[in-house]
Amino acid sequence: MLRVVATASCAVATLLSAQERPAGTVAFRSEFVFERAPFASAHASTIAATPTALVVAWFAGTRESAPDVGIWVARREKNGWTAPVEVANGVQENSARFPCWNPVLFQPRGAPLMLFYKVGPNPREWWGMVRTSADDGRTWSAPRRLPDGIIGPVKNKPVQLATGDIVSPSSTESPDLTVNAWRVHFELSSDTGRTWRRVAPESPSIDAIQPSVLVHADGRLEAVGRTRNARLFETWSTDGGRRWTPLTLGALPNPNAGTDAVTLRDGRFLVVYNASTSERTPLVVALSRDGIAWRTIATLESSPGEYSYPSVIQDAAGTVHITYTWQRARIRHIELDESALGTLP
Repeated sequence: MLRVVATASCAVATLLSAQERPAGTVAFRSEFVFERAPFASAHASTIAATPTALVVAWFAGTRESAPDVGIWVARREKNGWTAPVEVANGVQENSARFPCWNPVLFQPRGAPLMLFYKVGPNPREWWGMVRTSADDGRTWSAPRRLPDGIIGPVKNKPVQLATGDIVSPSSTESPDLTVNAWRVHFELSSDTGRTWRRVAPESPSIDAIQPSVLVHADGRLEAVGRTRNARLFETWSTDGGRRWTPLTLGALPNPNAGTDAVTLRDGRFLVVYNASTSERTPLVVALSRDGIAWRTIATLESSPGEYSYPSVIQDAAGTVHITYTWQRARIRHIELDESALGTLP
């Protein structure tokens, strides 16, 4: 793995030798998406692999929830990362401005790249927006508001099933401050995002948000994500996401912080999460064959501070890409080689 030594202005990464690296862990490469930018705070990144580039988006501005917070994008091309560009803001027709939140990039098969995001004064009152890009994130369509009751993927990417159906993981935070309930739901589309319908797990009893969807070889879907109960939740579907089991608590700890997970090409599952019940550090990567029992294979960050809100994908070449918030100031990008993952039992 990489030992990362960070300062306020730069980060230097050195590769640990095989003797230094704990048995059963993998090496990884690390870089910042940007070193300097015209904003003070950055958070909630998302990553997608297009035919020509990696694309990363995040929200940034003075601070989270400030009216000047917009959605920013960078692309990694042959010569490295492009400079961050703001592609969306919360300016309304009446000139009022609200902060933007939680962008999610999604590359459907044979269709333009999609950028979902939220706009509103807070997560209890926000609404969903979407833009598309036909040139791999260089330019974007006009923003379109999603239908009432449809938020879009709230933090983590949708999955597209073999049928072409899209299952978008979402959730709500109750606008009733006396209830303050967190509830997971899913938004389904069979026409590449032109229309959506909403479904939810049965009898919700755990306060949970921000699911990630995993696809099992037998067709079952599993969702895992953030809770207030010190552990990640699990819920399952056997019918393509139309119905879900009641939420239960899994084995992995959670400090009430965002996570993300992905189904690898070989059928295994990979999750990135904070291995703590109280802090957003350390940030680790774990691997599983059944989506239930997990084994840590890399520690991305272990210093004091905040290393949070990961996003993870696997590209067409097999490389696993992870981005996450680094101290609320920058976005870090990690690469894991598929060949290294293949050596693990």
